[in-house]
Amino acid sequence: MEPITYADFEKVEIRAGTIVDAQPHPTARKPSIQLWIDFGPQIGTKRSAAQITVHYSADRLIGRQVMAVVNFPPRRIGDFESEVLVLGVPDENGAVVLLKPDLKVPDGGKMF
Repeated sequence: MEPITYADFEKVEIRAGTIVDAQPHPTARKPSIQLWIDFGPQIGTKRSAAQITVHYSADRLIGRQVMAVVNFPPRRIGDFESEVLVLGVPDENGAVVLLKPDLKVPDGGKMF
């Protein structure tokens, strides 16, 4: 693992947001869910496609807070433009478990 500086870390905008809509992603090569995440008034609502179907269903994600990188360039996933990278860690079988704040925080709050 190559060390980075604190200045490098400060460049990554990891923010809290609330999922306001979630739909199955029918054109993705791997099973995915399309997410619309509210990051508060400064950033607004952004979209993400996430391979999280093992532990999550679209209808149960709405209202859930997540953490995401909001300053990566957009990436096309099938016919959907993913604007943010929702963060997670693998479980013992490699399936994604989403990262979320332990307590409710304001949408758009920056991780430090």
